[in-house]
Formats: sequence, C-alpha cells, structure tokens
Amino acid sequence: MLDRPARHERRRRRSDTGAHQDAPQRRTNYRKLVNPLVRQPIFSDDRIAAIHDTALRVLEELGVKVLNEEARRLFKHGGAAVDEATLMVRIDRGLVAAALRTAPSQFDLLGAGDDDHVTLGGDHIAFVCVGGPPHISDLDRGKRNGTLEDTRNIIRLNQHFDVIHIQSPNVEAQDVPLNLRHLHTTEAQLTLSTKPLFIFSRGTPQVRDSMEMVRIARGLTPEEFAQRPYCYTVINTNSPRQLDIPMCQGIIDFARAGQASVITPFTLSGAMAPVTIPGALTLQHAEALAGITLSQMVRPGAPVVYGSFTSNVDMKSGSPAFGTPEFVQGAFGAGQLARHVNLPWRGSSATASNAPDEQAVYESLMSAWGSILGGVNMMIHAAGWLEGGLTASMEKYILDIETLQIFAEIFQPLAAGDEELAFAAIAEVEPGGHFFAARHTMERYQRAFYTPLVSDWRNFGSWSEDGSRTATMRANRIWKDILKNFEPPKMDAGRAEQLAAFLARRTAEGGALPES
Repeated sequence: MLDRPARHERRRRRSDTGAHQDAPQRRTNYRKLVNPLVRQPIFSDDRIAAIHDTALRVLEELGVKVLNEEARRLFKHGGAAVDEATLMVRIDRGLVAAALRTAPSQFDLLGAGDDDHVTLGGDHIAFVCVGGPPHISDLDRGKRNGTLEDTRNIIRLNQHFDVIHIQSPNVEAQDVPLNLRHLHTTEAQLTLSTKPLFIFSRGTPQVRDSMEMVRIARGLTPEEFAQRPYCYTVINTNSPRQLDIPMCQGIIDFARAGQASVITPFTLSGAMAPVTIPGALTLQHAEALAGITLSQMVRPGAPVVYGSFTSNVDMKSGSPAFGTPEFVQGAFGAGQLARHVNLPWRGSSATASNAPDEQAVYESLMSAWGSILGGVNMMIHAAGWLEGGLTASMEKYILDIETLQIFAEIFQPLAAGDEELAFAAIAEVEPGGHFFAARHTMERYQRAFYTPLVSDWRNFGSWSEDGSRTATMRANRIWKDILKNFEPPKMDAGRAEQLAAFLARRTAEGGALPES
C-alpha cells in the first residue's frame, strides 16, 4: 500500500507467494474519496418531513435556552423572540428557512496545498481521527494522561496516511497549561501537517490566536483568510435544548471569520434525548437548526456542517452505547435529515469498548457502516477512538486505518469491460483447474488487489514468529515504524520564523484562558 511503512513486509509477501519481483507496483490515492454507495433510508419521505416539522415546532413553541448574551442579541436582532428572564429563545420557522437558504450545501475546507483540500458535501467523504479524549493508551505504557508529544504523534500519523483527510484535536495535551494549550496544539498541526486543521471553541481570545497562526503558516492576508475556510471547530449543544456560552461564542467567532462549524447535538436517547430514535432525532434536528440559524444570522453563507451523534445509552448504567442497532438507525435518519435541509453531514465511528479488542472492532465497524450507508460527508473519530471517547488508542488507530482503507477500496470505480468479464480466462482454464497462473491473473497480480496493512493471511503452516503475532501487536510495530521514519512537511522559512515568533510572544504574554 502506498502509505504502508514496512516495505520489507511487502517484499516478504511477494517472496512467499512467488510473485515476480518486477511486477508493477500497485499505487493508491485515497486523498479525494467519493462514496458511490446507495444511501440507506430508515424513514419514508413523509416521516422525514414530519420530523423536520416537529423540530421547527420545538423551536417555535418551546425554544432553546441560550446562555450567551451576545448570541441572544443576535437572535433578537434576527427576528427571534427572546425572553431575558428565562434566557429562552424561540425561533420562527421562517428564520430557519432563511438560514438554510444561505448555508452552503457544499464547500471546500482548505489545507496547505491543492492536494490537501477537502470537499464537504454531495457524495464526497472525508475521514477524521479520534478527537478530544483526555487519555491515551498503547501496548507499551498502558493508559495514561495525554501529553503534547502524544498529540504530535497522532498528528504525524494523520499526515502519513492519506485516508485521513482532516486533522483533529486528538488527545488533550495535559502537560501544557490551559492558557497555552491552544497555541501548542495549533502549532503542532501547522508544522507537522499540511491538512486542514481543527481549532477548539474555548473563547474568542483562544480562537483569535489560533486563527492568526493559521493565517501566518498558510501565508494568507486577513482578507484571503476570511474568504474561504481553512479550519473548523466542533460545536456541541448541551442537550436537551441548551446552547452554552463557549459553544455559542464558537459559532459566532467562526461564522464571523468565514470558517467552518460542525454543529453537533449530543443527543443520547433515554438520557439527554427521548428514548425513541425518532424522538431523539427530532431533538437533534431542532438543536442543530438552532445553531445553524445563529451562524447564518452572524454571516449569511458561513460554512456549516449538520452534525449528529445520536445513539442510545445502557439504561442500567446510563453509559453511552455505540455500534448498536439504534446507533445505525440514528445514522441513517440523520443522513436523511441532512439531505432534507441540503447540508453536509458529519457522522461518527465509535465504540464503548475499553480495549482494542473484538468488541471495539465490531462496534466501530457497525457505526462506520451506519455513517457510510447514511451518506456521511465527514466521519469523525474514524481512527483510534476507545472507551466511549475517553481514550485514544495507538493500536486501534492502526486497526481502524486498515478498515478505512478497505472502505476507500470499496469506493473505487470497478471496471466491467470485456477484459474484466474474463471470457478468455474462463476458456483458458480447464474444468476443475485454477486461475492462479492464468495469463489474465498474472497480468493483474500485485497491481489489482488490496494489500492489507495489519491483517496476515497466511495459514498456520507458514507462520513465523512474526506471523503468529496478534493484530494489535503488529499494529504496535507499524505506528512505531511510522513515527521513527516521519519527516515533517517543509514550510516556507519566513513563515516558520514568523509562526515561532508569534508563539513565543503570546506565551510571554500569558496566552489566553478558556472562557466559560
């Protein structure tokens, strides 16, 4: 595989199977993926319309509690009914419709170069790794608090694999004070990667610092930066029906700057949302529309992504559950609702497992299939998510990368011309024979088939010490090899100098504390 680090492993595979050493090498490019699979509906069109209508009724009759004073002023100026005594905002469906008319149905999130740009919307699909856990784990050191070096390591892995398209906050760098963490996390993304990056919404001063760093590193004037999105944030509503201070401020800050907001209600059925999936989706839809409407009141045309994270909880413990039938049904419904309002859709791949084990794999795979068949445009937590989002696992990151590469292969156009129908090959092989050495096979061997990253397909009789290793053991070696050989992308020397000077100055000034 193009981005597989262990070249000696590929040579061993060819040697073991007897493939010709000069066979043409298969090259892959997963940078620009389009999902050709038929979208799976879970509701009829009239029921989707009913969910949308009921969500509008929630906004009109019940409203949302908005804790941010500036957001309430913007809602009021835009025509919403604001009750300052209760902090409740009721949004007329006409205001929502106006917002949906200006929100772009598709936009590009820009990286350092053209190959790094990511299109969100339509049939385009982008994968984003785990985001936000306080802990990290690997086979060598177990579970521990995340550090800046852990953050940097996952950024390096994201840059290495072309099936990861957008950077994420990955793990919290808890060895860096909160007033400086945003500076170092942003600097790491900009110096170790060329891909579009994430900025936390933790108050205007931190957002302003981070955006200025993006502008410096990408060589942009303030006007150029404001014209197109180069970074994004994730906004979580405080379900049910509440927008808190930093999340409102994030919507405002990113909309004003022309940068992208992924507005994602945290609706777990039976806990923060009704226990039925249709009810949970109704609340999710109302909360998402409230945030989207605010963004468009700030700046019509501001790029937004309709986010969903609807799943169920274990009613005995109250813990979130992922990869469940309800999660998949919720993903199918969320995809329908995003298409109903003509917006890019963010989904997830997630697991509640505490270790990179079989449960982690099947829950992640089921949730990923729910998102992909639902038509997801931006799949967050696609690599490395563990323990319901409390931990990022280095080994699971690699296991998930193999899953994503398989998805990417499924998305590739499949030729079905006369040569692929293989009549001549069928005629060449006698009844009861085999196609291993057929001309048709040998012409395509090594350039036609997917090469696994972690999986080992040899039978027991050919096991070596390496062949008997578990998938997590092989994954452990793979991520270490990648980090050992990683070379950061080159940045213009003047920009790098200016970025370092900005970091030093803001550090000396004390950075900026998160706002609450």
